[in-house]
Amino acid sequence: MRNPVKAPVDTMLRGLPIKAQNEIHKTLDNVGTMLSVQNPKVAASMAPSAMRGMVLGEGKHGDHVDMKAHHSAHYTLSYQGDFVEMYELYRRAVSKQWDGDGDLPWGLDVSPDNPDAQILPRSFVPFDAVEGFGVKLTALEERRLTWDVAAWMLSQFMHGEQGALYAAAQVTECVQWMDGKLYGATQVMDEGRHLEVFLRYLDTKLEKIYTVNDNLFIIIDDLMTDGRWDIKFLGMQIMIEGLALGAFTTMFQQTREPLLKQLLKMVIQDEARHVHYGVLALREHITKNISERERREREDWAYEVALLMRNRFKMREVYEEWFSHKVSLKTWDEEMMRSPSMLKFRSIMFERLIPNLEYIGLMSDRIKDHYEKSGLTQYLGGKNATQLTEDDLTVESDDDELPAEVRELAG
Repeated sequence: MRNPVKAPVDTMLRGLPIKAQNEIHKTLDNVGTMLSVQNPKVAASMAPSAMRGMVLGEGKHGDHVDMKAHHSAHYTLSYQGDFVEMYELYRRAVSKQWDGDGDLPWGLDVSPDNPDAQILPRSFVPFDAVEGFGVKLTALEERRLTWDVAAWMLSQFMHGEQGALYAAAQVTECVQWMDGKLYGATQVMDEGRHLEVFLRYLDTKLEKIYTVNDNLFIIIDDLMTDGRWDIKFLGMQIMIEGLALGAFTTMFQQTREPLLKQLLKMVIQDEARHVHYGVLALREHITKNISERERREREDWAYEVALLMRNRFKMREVYEEWFSHKVSLKTWDEEMMRSPSMLKFRSIMFERLIPNLEYIGLMSDRIKDHYEKSGLTQYLGGKNATQLTEDDLTVESDDDELPAEVRELAG
């Protein structure tokens, strides 16, 4: 059925200059984003970050953003190691530290014109949609656009890793287990190394860095400024790292560029431990240390953030550079939601995310009804982070066909 509100808006926009259409669409889209958050408490908690990200655009102006933290550090006096599984994870993390400079083949040449070492295949970029816009690209322009899409993705990885670095440092202060603090210190090192290698790849190989996506900025800002350590943990270790694993795995399977392939493999192995750490700590905390009311609050928060992550990453920064004078932002957004590469990415993301939420105790029958309406319960019962090995996440895939569940999301 045609949306009765959408029709008058489409009529109003028709005939306006593209720039005017885009400004109206952005405003309505931003309002729609906040209205889509059904839980009023979640909407209220995210409103300041949404204002800073979507309205003020703080992630795109100046050379830094101040994010005021409101958490308390937990300084332990007992020094008791009492979380055996977490300590074992800590020892594994110590044994698998790697050097971002010496352990990667930085001497390899990276070029968009090397058909045997494509950073992304042509099929990854929605060129059919571009042609549907009436835009004709030369072979060189197609290679350059593919290069820029890769630069955009890797830029968002880098911005996310900076957020993960700070979140890991904050959570290391906050967690009450000594074994958790030990493991947290290794994650801080991991995230710093990830930030280092993504920055170096973008700076020296692609020679291009995109600004942080507004929606990613909102989620990071919300986590950095929330005073509850378990919300920081839930947001970063389960939600953002789940997003990262989906994105990293998608790009790892698609790229044929050897340096990037090895870089992503090593990062994915670290990230698998990070999510494992998150589910261990949160399962213990959620099942033993919080009230039912608090558990429901976290359940609602995770659901709303999951939908925001699914619906909000549309490569608008690439659009601004390539197509803003040729096609409306609204049309671009609709095509990005349907593009096979983005659908596959979201499928992998939720394949990682939903089983972890189920394992830590944030998937009651009450909230399952909401996930069912959003088409996401198909991922229930999958392997959670405690059941996945690092090798499971770096399996090569030669199958470019979209699975049936991904095609259903497109509908």
